[in-house]
Amino acid sequence: MTSPSLPASLGAWLARLEAAHPVGIELGLERVAEVARRMGLLDGRPAARVITVAGTNGKGSTVAMLEALARAHGLSTATYTSPHLLRYNERLCLDGQEADDATLIAGFEAVEAARLDGEPVSLTYFEVGTLGALHAIARRQPDLAILEVGLGGRLDAVNVIDPDVAVITTIARDHAAFLGNDLMQIGREKAGILRGGRPAVLGGLDLPISVREVAAERGAEVVALDEAFERSEPGAEGWCWQGRGPQGKPLSLAGLPDPGLPLDNAATALQALALAGVGLAPAACRRALAEVRLPGRMQWLGQWCLDVGHNPHAASYLAKRLLERPCAGRTWVLLGMLGDKDAEGVIEALAPIADAWVTVSLEGERARSAAALAEPIAARQGDVVHRADSPQAGAEWLEARLAPEDRVLVCGSFFTVAAILAWKQASG
Repeated sequence: MTSPSLPASLGAWLARLEAAHPVGIELGLERVAEVARRMGLLDGRPAARVITVAGTNGKGSTVAMLEALARAHGLSTATYTSPHLLRYNERLCLDGQEADDATLIAGFEAVEAARLDGEPVSLTYFEVGTLGALHAIARRQPDLAILEVGLGGRLDAVNVIDPDVAVITTIARDHAAFLGNDLMQIGREKAGILRGGRPAVLGGLDLPISVREVAAERGAEVVALDEAFERSEPGAEGWCWQGRGPQGKPLSLAGLPDPGLPLDNAATALQALALAGVGLAPAACRRALAEVRLPGRMQWLGQWCLDVGHNPHAASYLAKRLLERPCAGRTWVLLGMLGDKDAEGVIEALAPIADAWVTVSLEGERARSAAALAEPIAARQGDVVHRADSPQAGAEWLEARLAPEDRVLVCGSFFTVAAILAWKQASG
């Protein structure tokens, strides 16, 4: 079967992919594994070492710190993450740089050729993107590939690749339409990335027992936070990490700087990298953690703090961090959420730090209106001072009313944060 003329630009490719499959998310590995086999991605390894990261929250920060730590130790790296904030290119980074359009297009073309080589295979937007990224990584053969699971684990497209080290950060209720609300079952799905005879680094303190059950069934070696590795609370001299190497040799690092990201995830990244066979150099680790940045995660732009947190677990972390950083003025919360997210849980978690709320409407089939979002806030006697038709409109209204000592937390969705980032860039 021949393909229609292929798009010439990245934008045209993305538009084509969005329209090509009627379902945005379709869990299952049969289709994507077949195309991966046709592409030769299962014949060898895409990198010398592979770390796969799954979880409900903390995946992005763990990946960012893994990449920063690996590059500080002189390793060549490739990272694949999703979703993106402003540019699709953000999803694939090679040696710390976003992939260029030509690299992404070459990956899409390779996927399309393999998809039609024999019985045509239908793939989702995410599946094409994942296979295209793996194609680019395999051609480059970096020292370390870090792959973030998009949704779930067991049936996610990323799971066609066997990792040397599998990481599970946290498990909470999210994406209920696909994963359900049973934490035991969600844990089993996330644990689907574990492999027999390979380390399973568990970075969450309250993971359901099903994760360990899957590890035992598969013969994966459990390396858990506060058991095999731990971190201290930060102090004037920084924080300390203790873990172990591939042969069980005790390791320790002291005087580590606060990366501005969850320290549990920093400790998890250090442990995963050590188990991947990287000798941790104290100076390199300190430099990496001091310099790591992740857009949209506790990202401060003047008085504005942007975070993509969109479930109660993430919102609780945000509230804790802001309580540790009191301000002299008011804390405004600009909140925009999708309709399938737990708005009530997020609002309850943020209520202790919110002096005033600005709710904003998002676009699309899954959108939630500003008025609908304001209802559960008002039910908790929260002060909803404005409802806006878009994140940008809410930000413009709020900008005109901020006092110098005030601060704004923007959260609730990747779409909300992306819109405010774009607004900030446009306004300089």
